[in-house]
Amino acid sequence: MPAAAGATPPPLVLANHGLRHSGGIERYLLTLVDALHARAIRPTVVARRFERSLPEYGWVDPVAVPTFGLPAALRDRWFSRRLVALKRRHGWYPVIGLNQTRASDIAICGSTHPGWLAASGRAPDWRDRMASALEHDHFNGAAVVIAHSRLMARQLVQHHGVAADRIEVLHPPVDTRRFHPVSAEQRRALRRALGLPPDRLVFLLASTGHARKGLDLLVRALGHSTEPVLLVVAGRPVEVRAPNLRWLGYRSDIEDVYRAVDCTVMASRFEPFGLVGVESVLCGTPLVGARGMGCLEVIGGDALLPFDAGDAASLDAAIAQALGRWRAGRLALADPRAALRYDPSVDAHLDALLGWVARLRASAALP
Repeated sequence: MPAAAGATPPPLVLANHGLRHSGGIERYLLTLVDALHARAIRPTVVARRFERSLPEYGWVDPVAVPTFGLPAALRDRWFSRRLVALKRRHGWYPVIGLNQTRASDIAICGSTHPGWLAASGRAPDWRDRMASALEHDHFNGAAVVIAHSRLMARQLVQHHGVAADRIEVLHPPVDTRRFHPVSAEQRRALRRALGLPPDRLVFLLASTGHARKGLDLLVRALGHSTEPVLLVVAGRPVEVRAPNLRWLGYRSDIEDVYRAVDCTVMASRFEPFGLVGVESVLCGTPLVGARGMGCLEVIGGDALLPFDAGDAASLDAAIAQALGRWRAGRLALADPRAALRYDPSVDAHLDALLGWVARLRASAALP
């Protein structure tokens, strides 16, 4: 039914596991909320839990769908069922689903469960089959699926049979006000503040899941090397020990860590996108990255030193290339934005996402 003239526009509705500091998709939600707030748009956010101390909590209309007490395998299904009921009751349209739910009209694809299983070599159990089935409905029930990389677009077709014409690739945004280069003098000061040696090529691994991020490969290649290298890890504590390995702890100033080191390294066995790569490049620090990761679709030129994660010799060659450039004083990036094949700004991403909201509302004759 067409909306009445002058009718109040329906709320912008976003659904996710939580509004909190956590994994990549939670971080993505916070980025969207920040950008919407800058435009004086107050979205409705439906989530299992909210971190009320965050400023973003005050910028949304929160709708909690608690799942406490439910078995872990049933929480996503319960959330989906409740969101479907809330959508029907309030007439919400379109719902932007960041997590797996049958209520999604615009489904965000930051990863796929079958793709993760295949990359990790795991045989699915009953919990995996339940998760994949709900994910299948999430993607196939939506009017459009926003894939955060071409890798995810291929997996949507391969694992979930999503029609290619219903998929739009929209690489995730990065806060370019936070991640940007600083002067060489400032880089040296940041390096001193972290206690990083000036006479070593310092590689950064930013990781909260060391097995998936390939820490074992990097310790083999760098931890015991006789070359002037140092591997520093920001994130979860490191249980292994090696002469050229150091843990920096959890960092809220990761942008300054990117600026202080010489290279960021990603040896992920499964990486649907990998914001770390783009963030590092935007700070003027090149990426030594495993081929097959989603972020390599948008990083090029001197910003990327690629290797094959399953080939130790390939990783050694990329490290040798980085050493050669470091010794020649040609490692830091002079023009980071020129190395990226897309506009990483939050505004560009939000414009595209809101364009889909407008098109779906227009098709439903909503204001």
